[in-house]
Amino acid sequence: MGVPASKGVLSSHGTSFPSRRQEMVERDVAARGVRDELILDAMRKVPRELFLSEKLREFAYEDTPLPIAGEQAISQPYIVAFMAEALMLKGGEKVLEVGAGSGYAAAVLSEIAANVYTVERLGPLAEKAAALLSELGYDNVHVLHGDGTRGWPEHSPYDAIVVAAGGPQVPESLKEQLKIGGRLVIPVGADQRSQELVRVTRVSANEYRSEDIADVRFVPLIGEEGWATLTGDSRTHARREPRRVSSDEEALVRTLADAAESFSSIEAADLNPLMQRIGSARVVLLGEATHGTSEFYQMRERITRELIVKKGLL
Repeated sequence: MGVPASKGVLSSHGTSFPSRRQEMVERDVAARGVRDELILDAMRKVPRELFLSEKLREFAYEDTPLPIAGEQAISQPYIVAFMAEALMLKGGEKVLEVGAGSGYAAAVLSEIAANVYTVERLGPLAEKAAALLSELGYDNVHVLHGDGTRGWPEHSPYDAIVVAAGGPQVPESLKEQLKIGGRLVIPVGADQRSQELVRVTRVSANEYRSEDIADVRFVPLIGEEGWATLTGDSRTHARREPRRVSSDEEALVRTLADAAESFSSIEAADLNPLMQRIGSARVVLLGEATHGTSEFYQMRERITRELIVKKGLL
């Protein structure tokens, strides 16, 4: 089990990270329907701020995804809790996670499971997550750099498997690595932009039961049994015929294009016109456009800082 290393450290909000963590669990997780006390206790223990870069730690306990290295994102706390609850853990299980990312979700699972095996396809992310998890004392988390769609067969079968990316179908390799009675939770959809969160239960050696849980939006699951990579790979999965665009939609696209303001980089973007349009407003809403698009969250961070510094908004 890990031991939080940030006890008593103050955030820019003037309150300690542990205090904000407790508030986040009650406000954004328990209040939204997660009832499993094992999950809630695990979320209260794991210091999410330590899985983020220093400049983003002040946002650690907002219920939002945030960018990490490799143009990836750490999932919002509610989604981590929701997916963990869907695994129906009782404690002491062997769990496989596909998509280690920062290591945060694996740390949460490790507070409940006996062992967590997590696979990350991006080498630098896998290395960084393994080092941080070890440093924080999560000795029951094991990290592998590899193709997560193929699972980690050497340690199978698993009581539960969770996939933190959306695939075109449920990988057969992952189904085969489930124990009988085990649960697999994965986002599935023919469109890379949106998926249905599905729970697959292995009923017998050759029989599986599937149930839809919620509409979600995750980054694509890349690998041998997922989506093809975008470079040097001609394979396609779940390809759909292009949908005919109506004249109304074309008009909407043109309107959006006319209203949009381009910029060469996030750092170089001139936010003064936006600040002028906001004027004296005391409430400003920033939309949640995507899950896992790092540029969106980097720009939102810039806008948020400008609102605090120039407008005095909190």
